[in-house]
Amino acid sequence: MILAVTGGTGFVGQAVLDEAKQRGIAIRALTRRPQDDDQNITWIRGDLSNRLALAKLMQDADAVLHIAGVVNAPDEAGFKSGNVDGTRNVCDAAREAGVKRIVHVSSLAAREPGLSMYGHSKRMAEEVVQVSGLDWTIIRPPAVYGPRDTEIFELFKAAKMRVVPMPPKGRTSIIHVTDLARLLLSVAESATDHLGRIFEPDDGKEGGWSHKELAQAIGAAMGKSVWAPHVPRSLLFGAAKADRMVRGSKAKLTPDRASYMAHPDWVSKPEQAVPVAVWRAEIASGEGLAQTADWYRKAGWL
Repeated sequence: MILAVTGGTGFVGQAVLDEAKQRGIAIRALTRRPQDDDQNITWIRGDLSNRLALAKLMQDADAVLHIAGVVNAPDEAGFKSGNVDGTRNVCDAAREAGVKRIVHVSSLAAREPGLSMYGHSKRMAEEVVQVSGLDWTIIRPPAVYGPRDTEIFELFKAAKMRVVPMPPKGRTSIIHVTDLARLLLSVAESATDHLGRIFEPDDGKEGGWSHKELAQAIGAAMGKSVWAPHVPRSLLFGAAKADRMVRGSKAKLTPDRASYMAHPDWVSKPEQAVPVAVWRAEIASGEGLAQTADWYRKAGWL
């Protein structure tokens, strides 16, 4: 099998390439920066706007795994370009090359497109995939954690100081990046199964985690007892505006992200769970969080 992959240099993409190597799956992956080819990886220079590069990426591929996307942008145009137009270009290239199968990595944010520009762009990208004429499966991961992650890493840094500010009261699901990588490859390898389905995977914890429970679990992974105050919605948005003023386009806590974070329910829906015959989470979150904390320490991040 030859699998065309976008986003292979990112957090989730690197885990997918690691898992693909173990499975002996040949990967052709898109990259903006020079990379060394590996035993099972052929790198194609280009990005989602480069139609020639996308054509090379799709050549002789059996399926495409579209992971690449924009999670933070200064305006709606940035999200549309990266998530909607980029997805359309991938679908066009696959169709033109005769690749029939696509597994598209979306986000739980697509469930609530009115909350944020990010969520709106992810829902629009899903719609592009659904009308592409390709055999599609869409995966909506919840919060993804694990080695190399730079997003939930901020909570580990806070736990080191024993204070982990969390969004207003709510619940969320999480998933370890290795479990997500296993899922993506398992679905991509299923040539005709699960077509036209949207899956919402998680770590197997029924009902997800309350924000306070998650903060305490991260604290436990760090060997710390933590205080996890809920940040009021108004203060969360104030902090987002301040971050934008200080760091400009490099701000991590944007008003758009604050709107997403303030939503009380990011729990994966049981009715959209992946059939257990196909996949189930193997990494218990307590163990996974502890392993992730250990990786951060060894990498010198903490």
